[in-house]
Amino acid sequence: MSIRLFCAASLIASAALLLAQTHDGHENAAPAKLVQLVRDATRQFINVNAATAAGYQPFLGCVSGPDHGAMGVHYVNGGLVGDGLIDASHPEALIYEPLDGQLRLVGVEFIVDATTWLANHNGNAPVLEGQSFQFVGTPNRYGIGSIFELHVWAWRDNPNGAFVDWNDHVTCEGQ
Repeated sequence: MSIRLFCAASLIASAALLLAQTHDGHENAAPAKLVQLVRDATRQFINVNAATAAGYQPFLGCVSGPDHGAMGVHYVNGGLVGDGLIDASHPEALIYEPLDGQLRLVGVEFIVDATTWLANHNGNAPVLEGQSFQFVGTPNRYGIGSIFELHVWAWRDNPNGAFVDWNDHVTCEGQ
């Protein structure tokens, strides 16, 4: 390969990488958009008392990872879980990290019943703002039926990505 061709290829790859990144370190504009939508929609729940007033209740305590990281304490709104809809402005669960006797909002989880969703959407898994949900079969560690879920770490950076289940920057040690 000639040096000119190598330089041109390197320049194109660098330009593509720069275009794909946003100011807050997300890898492309679609994830940054969903993270911002979630942030805007959940700003009102920074204080956990506002979440409980809006129908969110704690579920299962603090969830730590099987070998690293954690999710935190999920506050779930049963009415939203049961509606069969996904909407970036109405997450089914808010996730808080216990720190120094306080709960700090770190992210959200979108949750839909898998059987109902698949029956009503021609067998296609849910997608929100370009992000595919993950399937969690039954039996599972939560003791619930099969679901599709999507985590969005809108309030705490996740070194593994904004949509990965376990966040190495979240801990349950402060509970």
